[in-house]
Amino acid sequence: MFCLKTVPAPKWVNAEILLKRLSYNRRLRSTVTSSSTTRPEKTDHDRNRSGAQRASARLQSPGKSGRAGRDRTNSSSAANEISVDFEQSQEAYRSKDSLELLRSLVVFKLCSYDFLVDKNEEIMNLGKKILGQKVFDQLMKMTFYGQFVAGEDHISIKPLIQKNQAFGVGSVLDYSVEEDISQKEETQKESSSVSTGGKGSIGEGYIEKNYEAGKQLGGSQREVIGTCTYIYADEAKCDQHMETFMKCIKASGGSSIDGFSAIKMTALGRPQLLLWFSEVLVKWQRFFTFLSSQQDGMEALDQRLELTQLQELMIKLGAKGDFHGWFTRKKGESAGCIDILDWNSLIDDRVNTSDLLLVPNVKLDKLEPLLKNLTIEDENQLKRTLERLDVLAKCALENGVRLMVDAEQTYFQPAISKLTLDTQKIYNREKPVVFNTYQCYLKEAYKNVTMDVELSRREGWCFAAKLVRGAYMYQEQERAKEFQYEDPINPNYESTSTMYHRCLHYVLDEIALNRKANVMVASHNEDTIKYTLKRMNELCLLPAENKVFFGQLLGMCDQISFPLGQAGFPVYKYVPYGPVSEVMPYLSRRAQENRGFMKGAQKERELLWKELKRRLVSGELLYRP
Repeated sequence: MFCLKTVPAPKWVNAEILLKRLSYNRRLRSTVTSSSTTRPEKTDHDRNRSGAQRASARLQSPGKSGRAGRDRTNSSSAANEISVDFEQSQEAYRSKDSLELLRSLVVFKLCSYDFLVDKNEEIMNLGKKILGQKVFDQLMKMTFYGQFVAGEDHISIKPLIQKNQAFGVGSVLDYSVEEDISQKEETQKESSSVSTGGKGSIGEGYIEKNYEAGKQLGGSQREVIGTCTYIYADEAKCDQHMETFMKCIKASGGSSIDGFSAIKMTALGRPQLLLWFSEVLVKWQRFFTFLSSQQDGMEALDQRLELTQLQELMIKLGAKGDFHGWFTRKKGESAGCIDILDWNSLIDDRVNTSDLLLVPNVKLDKLEPLLKNLTIEDENQLKRTLERLDVLAKCALENGVRLMVDAEQTYFQPAISKLTLDTQKIYNREKPVVFNTYQCYLKEAYKNVTMDVELSRREGWCFAAKLVRGAYMYQEQERAKEFQYEDPINPNYESTSTMYHRCLHYVLDEIALNRKANVMVASHNEDTIKYTLKRMNELCLLPAENKVFFGQLLGMCDQISFPLGQAGFPVYKYVPYGPVSEVMPYLSRRAQENRGFMKGAQKERELLWKELKRRLVSGELLYRP
């Protein structure tokens, strides 16, 4: 009933970029599902740079033309290529004394035992009872806390930040105090606005079950919410969290140059409201996908709706709003058809477009208001959440710090990304101040990245992203199985790595095209780092441009971070800090998130042993950085 014909892309679409990326996407689509490799195959797109990219290269090398010019450009590119050796233990651990190397070996070995990771909370609680809080805290500082946490406050962490900076490694500060949720605490979510129905209704196939699990915020969700989401007490508590983040931002600005500071959106507003808003955004996007269902197999940005037909169809379904008139006023003569970004813009102007924001109710078999359950207080709380984020972005700008909004669970993430994008539109006009985080273990990661890049291009602001594989893979998959909704996670690590490289490839191309995009490659995977360096060399992206950053967690993968920093690449350690007792939930979460990496960190342990033996033989065992 909702099917509309496929229409050609409007004239304003950049045909060259569209064809180039469609070609690349076709090659990778089967790879993402089959997960046969950890890095994308070299494509014609890789080998033959587009005219726009060649023009960009010529702009960097004026006066070169013809075959001789190309030869000189290639020679210049080869001369500018920077290779990094990740096998040199001496260079990798120049910033560490021998006791720190020994501690790393002990901690990595302990983290490789499943029973210690699975039962870490029980073991730590038992340790506190036997040793007492003071002795237990000291033991943690000598082992796990000392390995992965910088210190207790913004003053005590300065020596470590300055030492890392002296070896070419910056910092992403994160005040890592996380509040746990007990099963007795009330975390019951308000009634969900998601409605479901049987087959045969007008919305058949429209609403899937992905966000049904959001109804289950209480009770059994302790394992998901308790480890990484802030408890909502009241608006005053959110203001306190904002003040804490501001201290972290100022600490970053006062202790390092061009630093980052990380925040969590669930600390700035009511998580249940973020969940509801996420459901709204997903329902609205899926309605567009359903309306354009005849265009299955096309990328999200390539799907179009013809406005005249859309208007006629919505009127037949009972809508009274003027879709055609609204988009014509907004887009002018180019409004013959719309895409997903145009469709999403209706929500941005929701105060004036409430008569247009309609979605199917699959039970009643008719359209109903998308925002029917939004109260005035809900709208005010949503505004206050955005205002707090605005305050933090302004504070970051004033202190020369970049603000990194962490990703969270899938059922919060659409709202988190939307609020982050709204802030980027304001503060990323001249340079990247606010960075959004994209979790590449999600099946929709590539769609999310491409849509946001295109939005930044249309609106003229600097796209800024941190790409991660994802922190909650096992939890998300267990939830999907328990509540019987489609698993939002790629099926395995290999397919996640393929998705990661696909997103990275796209963003690096965007940087080469217009030099406004920015990306942090947040990865412990050496193949991913090498792939990034290779693509940077191919696209003539220099480290000094500060467009491509690298990031690893404090206490992990020093054999990647420090060689990168010493080679001149902008690389950062994710530096958590906070009191020992209050940071233990963070350490517990990190142990579970990185269990696979820790068990497979054989190369890192070998390099640590190699450096210790070298120091012993050369008489440098007492080496101090």
